[in-house]
Amino acid sequence: MKFQLRCGLHSIATGFRTLSWTCGLLCAVAAYGQESMRSFAVDTPSVHDPVMAFENGTYHLYSTGNGLSHYTSHDMKHWTGCRQGVITDIPQWTRDSVPGFTQHVWAPDIIQFNGRWYLSYACSSFGKNTSAIGLLSKSSLNSDEPWHDEGCILASRGGRDNWNAIDPNVIVAQDGTPWLAFGSFWDGIQLVRLDSSLHVAPGERPFTIARRYAPTHPNVADNPTSDEAGPNAIEAPFIYFHRGWYYLFVSWDYCCQGMKSTYRIAVGRSRQIMGPYLDSHGRDMLKGGGDILFEGDKNEFEAVGHCAVYTVKGKPMLICHGYSIARGGTPVLVKRNLKFNAHGLSLAK
Repeated sequence: MKFQLRCGLHSIATGFRTLSWTCGLLCAVAAYGQESMRSFAVDTPSVHDPVMAFENGTYHLYSTGNGLSHYTSHDMKHWTGCRQGVITDIPQWTRDSVPGFTQHVWAPDIIQFNGRWYLSYACSSFGKNTSAIGLLSKSSLNSDEPWHDEGCILASRGGRDNWNAIDPNVIVAQDGTPWLAFGSFWDGIQLVRLDSSLHVAPGERPFTIARRYAPTHPNVADNPTSDEAGPNAIEAPFIYFHRGWYYLFVSWDYCCQGMKSTYRIAVGRSRQIMGPYLDSHGRDMLKGGGDILFEGDKNEFEAVGHCAVYTVKGKPMLICHGYSIARGGTPVLVKRNLKFNAHGLSLAK
């Protein structure tokens, strides 16, 4: 199955500059109207769970919503959004894997691996751990080539698994081995080794690398057959390698509630991709450790979370969504430069 990307790079240019003057004014107006129906310009995209890729001068931003939203930019300041989502035809395997799935996909991740782009995403029933992580691929982001369905990476089932197969992040370790970090609530953040097709390698099982513990409630790890999320409010992992360290970024607490959201970003690091991930005080993230890196300032953002980290023009940059106070809790794109030091990292001033 192939997914049609209705609004590729070549179709999202807007304005009369893309039109031939020989068409005449009436032709130009008609063509412009058609383009505006397919795309729109924005400086601060409204996004949730953003991830980004760069190819030949163009930044591509993907996020939850509308079959996975897609924006492009040449400077990360002015964005062009596509009105049509990436996925226009939900594959049957998602319905088979996730009974009750409403066709709302979320939390994408994107990586270039062995010369091909791979876009992973989550499908689930909100608040349950009957979930699955899917995979798409294409050779170039800057083309109208359709995304190809690569099927399911892995799935979780309530009452069977004590983890939730959502919020994927694919990371290639320094030895070239691909891994998948994922997870939300239940027994926390999971890691599993992948094969060269970016599916779970034969014989591999996910294992936990980070948890949260509520002070007055037992962790859901003590009740692995529960299909309820429990109090382990940790999700949205992203692993970034920098100067000999693997940094694990996670989101603590609660998203998706506008001005009532409490999301915040925590981080730890390890010399090995499998952990242990420790914070600046030596606390293991597997036992609730983690340094708060970024949280709502109650001035610009009520809460922030679900981040990704990239090297942009030689410098590390964090992107995430923040619940904008000026916009009444609408999630918008947030960008912050990072500063690394001997003890970890911080937001650059």
